[in-house]
Amino acid sequence: MKGIDSKEEYTGLMLPQVRITTDRLLSAATTEMVLNALAQNETILSHVRRFDIKGENLPKTINNGPHRGIENNHSERRLIRFGNSEFELTKAVGDFFLELLVKDEEEMNAVVEEIKSVCNEVVPFGYTLTVGRYTKYRSTISDY
Repeated sequence: MKGIDSKEEYTGLMLPQVRITTDRLLSAATTEMVLNALAQNETILSHVRRFDIKGENLPKTINNGPHRGIENNHSERRLIRFGNSEFELTKAVGDFFLELLVKDEEEMNAVVEEIKSVCNEVVPFGYTLTVGRYTKYRSTISDY
């Protein structure tokens, strides 16, 4: 599976995912630190096909109440740096999903141990790590 480069070759493959759920929602600075710590580890980076984050939305404008439509000046909605690129963080992150490219269970376990060691260093207040499949890997009837 390591030699797969095109999107078409991934279609229908159920690659394992690691889900890191933090005990609290992370600040933008901590989210940036966790993402970069994971991406700087060569073992992890060489086996991760995709990073996804999930969390509570921090909208650009207030959606309801008497201040509806006014700009939401939330301090945690800001640009963060991930590797060589910058993007606007629009969530208070609580979950990280890492899709792994591994050839067997032994290799997967080694990568998961590396991920645990990085998380032990950079997640200050605790996390839960699980391995499974958390996103769709093939089209369903509702996608048409």
